[in-house]
Amino acid sequence: MKFSRVFLNRLQNQPDARDTVVVIDVLRSFTTAAVALDRGASAIYPVEGVSAGVVLAGTLVDAVSVGAIEGGDPAPGFDFGNSPSRLLDADLAGKPVVMSTAAGVRGLQRFRQARQLYATSLVCARATAEAIRAAGATEVCFVITGEWVDRDGDEDIACADYIEALLRGDQPAPEGFARRVRDSDFGQRFAAGTWPNLPSADLELAARVDLFGFAMQVQSEGDRLVIR
Repeated sequence: MKFSRVFLNRLQNQPDARDTVVVIDVLRSFTTAAVALDRGASAIYPVEGVSAGVVLAGTLVDAVSVGAIEGGDPAPGFDFGNSPSRLLDADLAGKPVVMSTAAGVRGLQRFRQARQLYATSLVCARATAEAIRAAGATEVCFVITGEWVDRDGDEDIACADYIEALLRGDQPAPEGFARRVRDSDFGQRFAAGTWPNLPSADLELAARVDLFGFAMQVQSEGDRLVIR
């Protein structure tokens, strides 16, 4: 199995990945998505752009909208911001979730032509590795979405390191990867407690390695992407 990595915010001169692509957004898109599925959401529709998310949510029966704009503030007009801890008590059973975020969702749309496409974070990392292995992947590309001008993205790089180690047959201790999430540039903003839309509860949830036993494979249904 061959491994490679690309960084979403510096895709210039980087080749397209076509076999298996793992889009990582630990803080917070794909931690939020995993919580939504665990809460019983029937499907998650990752949509690029706030206005497109509002339109799609209006066409789906009993839909719940979840989203944030760049920097982490809630998307205007959405039911929830991109906060996994605030979904823990949400009534999502049987409901479709429309998700629009500045990084993770954009990464899925960018690599939607991959043979196998996964959304992931540390909370479902081992399950993702198991799904990749079971699918017989030969090349795996990790897409790091959390690196920005003012953020090192190490929370996502740590997740990629963990999944790659598992796929290589290692059994790494999870504590070090959880610590890297907390110590990352963005993780420290959550820990500081001074950003109202970056609660520390989100950080603690995102750092819980292998909390869920399912992978989040992304499929195409017509012109839509969907996670079930």
